[in-house]
Amino acid sequence: MVDITVRPMVAADADRVLAIYQAGLDAGNASFEITAPTWAAFDTARLSAHRFVAIDGDRTALGWIAVTPTSTRPVYAGVVEHSVYVDPAAQGRGIARLLLDELITSTEAAGIWTIQSGVFPENTASLTLHQRAGFRVVGVRERVGRHHGRWRDVVLLERRSRVIT
Repeated sequence: MVDITVRPMVAADADRVLAIYQAGLDAGNASFEITAPTWAAFDTARLSAHRFVAIDGDRTALGWIAVTPTSTRPVYAGVVEHSVYVDPAAQGRGIARLLLDELITSTEAAGIWTIQSGVFPENTASLTLHQRAGFRVVGVRERVGRHHGRWRDVVLLERRSRVIT
């Protein structure tokens, strides 16, 4: 992974980030969403301090990670939900793990104690990634929503910081 670096996401990454997001949605096992949002909507919904892209030697974004707050209530200020997406052509190179490690470092430095995510059970690569990064399965929400005409389950995962006590 010598040619891959992780840096903060900036507005100039918008087109590439949204294209990677759409490719993940098109694959069918990433989200209930079917269309990537506009950059304005993406930018507004995600915490700016915890957004990263993985870039190659040509400075092309190969993947991204970002978080959203889980609640506006002060008691949940240390809990975020994340998404991580990698360009299909770059999958299997450890990019998602690099991004997830950077996110964990960033959120812990900011006092965030829990990162959570919901993953379709069919997305075994994502489930394996998260478990290797210290996430645990909290439970399964069965038939929680319809996606392309069929009910889908969602596996709930969380990682509790070992640093923030």
